[in-house]
Amino acid sequence: MKILKTAVAAVAALALTAGSALGQQAFTIQIDGSSTVFPLSEAVAEGFQQQTSGRVRVTVGESGTGGGFRKFCRGETHISNASRPISASEMAACRAAGIQYVEIPVAFDALTVVVHPSSPLRSITVDQLRQIWRPEAQGQVTNWRQVNPQWPDMPLALFGPGSASGTFDYFTEAVNGRSRASRTDYTPSEDDNVIVQGVASNTGGMGYFGLAYYEENRSRLRALAIDSGSGPVEPSVANAANGTYAPLSRPMFIYVNAAALRRPQVQQFVQYFLNNGARLSTQVGYIPLPANAYQTYVQRAQRRTQGTAFGGRQAIGITIEELMARPLIVEPVQQ
Repeated sequence: MKILKTAVAAVAALALTAGSALGQQAFTIQIDGSSTVFPLSEAVAEGFQQQTSGRVRVTVGESGTGGGFRKFCRGETHISNASRPISASEMAACRAAGIQYVEIPVAFDALTVVVHPSSPLRSITVDQLRQIWRPEAQGQVTNWRQVNPQWPDMPLALFGPGSASGTFDYFTEAVNGRSRASRTDYTPSEDDNVIVQGVASNTGGMGYFGLAYYEENRSRLRALAIDSGSGPVEPSVANAANGTYAPLSRPMFIYVNAAALRRPQVQQFVQYFLNNGARLSTQVGYIPLPANAYQTYVQRAQRRTQGTAFGGRQAIGITIEELMARPLIVEPVQQ
């Protein structure tokens, strides 16, 4: 009888332990979207998970801004990383699915055009970029010398973001005048590290992506200064911050599911993101927002203030000051 009682007690203790472990199972915050925002969100996720001692897990994917919004508007993720504002079609998809969101700018980026380090180029005009990347250049502009007779007689090897990328959307509108208007005979990837590898491995290579990826690979690439009419300007934190690196400086965002913000874990994560946004943006190579901007966006998250300041459209060459001054078109909060 004593043995039976001991066995029963052991089973009960085991069940209690299992139940306790199940109750303490970590909640997982799911994030996907922009490969440009990925380094920042990944750094935030690592710091937050350390702070919470593993009680909250954070997964960060990089399927591109467009791919991330598709998942977000299906309710598959809590947060969507975006290197451009939400588009009108994405707004409609979220609305149709009953997904409401809180738009939060988190940093600024200097979209960077890179070439192989052996290239003699140091700068390029927006018009020359257009000659290379416009749809009409497909199969026609295949050599550097065709763009400028003083440039090398060398085949162009082009690498860039895929069509699901917000960087692709922004670059094509800023350079070619229309979002998604681009030649397609280049090597596309939603993974910016693939673009880095492609340009670094081809002497005639050219590509474009966020500043953080250039900062990580300075020894393997050369960044071109961009001349939009007032002389060449280097892509840098300082030039993006002071507004001189136009039109290729842009804000980066997270979009948070408004219903998910009711969960304390998601609310805590977003507040951690904003409280550490300046430090971590600088750490990974992006441009932090002013302290008062982060404080404003903390309040936006706490109040779950829904809407967008962009109306489904891009804002080419917007400065940090202009971003902060944009009024948010507020949508009613679902209770």
